[in-house]
Amino acid sequence: MKVSGKTLVVTGGGNGIGRAVVLNLLKSGAKVAAIDLSAEGLAETASLATSDRLSTHQVNIADLEQVVEAKAAINGVHGMVDGIINVAGIIQPFVRVNDLTYDQVRKVMDVNFYGLLYVTKTFLPELIARPEAHIANVSSMGGFVPVPGQTIYGASKAAVKLLTEGLHSELQNTNVSVTTIFPGAISTNIALNSGIMTEEQMKQMGSGPQRKTETAEVAAQMIVDGIENKRFHVVIGQDAKAMYWLSRFMPERAANLIYKNMKDLLG
Repeated sequence: MKVSGKTLVVTGGGNGIGRAVVLNLLKSGAKVAAIDLSAEGLAETASLATSDRLSTHQVNIADLEQVVEAKAAINGVHGMVDGIINVAGIIQPFVRVNDLTYDQVRKVMDVNFYGLLYVTKTFLPELIARPEAHIANVSSMGGFVPVPGQTIYGASKAAVKLLTEGLHSELQNTNVSVTTIFPGAISTNIALNSGIMTEEQMKQMGSGPQRKTETAEVAAQMIVDGIENKRFHVVIGQDAKAMYWLSRFMPERAANLIYKNMKDLLG
């Protein structure tokens, strides 16, 4: 589906990859409804966009009622929607499952899985009715290989992977195409936005072991290209690409390699 002239909803549009996707879509001629929990982040996205083809909507996607209300507002501004790109997500504190509270576990699942599901199901009947439509959901490298200190996050992203692939199968005989996206390490403020680190802690972490990351802008371009080319999977970053294949053929070796290289995240 070519995005020019189409209307797309982007969750997580107030920062990071989501913001970069919003700006990329606008540059490509799309109309965009950006959803985010942060009004401040949405305002910054709007200031960078300076486009009358953008609307912003402060929404907690983990609240189904808010999602339904947002759909009505988006339809009121743009009319029918042609695609959704679910980028919004949070990570967990970098600790073992044994050290997480149930509230922390629930929060990750509510945003990463149920929030994405609420947005997808709310817009799905409309997408099925369109002449051409697309669903793109962001999973993670952590959705197919375990990252130390991110076990619940990984479980939520594995659920996103299977949900999205299941939708791809279910929608085979419709006009809706479906893409699952697997970013590796991307240079965003996800730890800060997830509420698990302060700005000072982020700075301290930046002085530790350096890991190669991809930019949000490159990730956004790959996501938009994946939509336009109706790709089944989009894998972003050399780390994700290496683990994508290694985890298929040697899953234990892949898990051990990730642990060896990232165990310092557990402190």
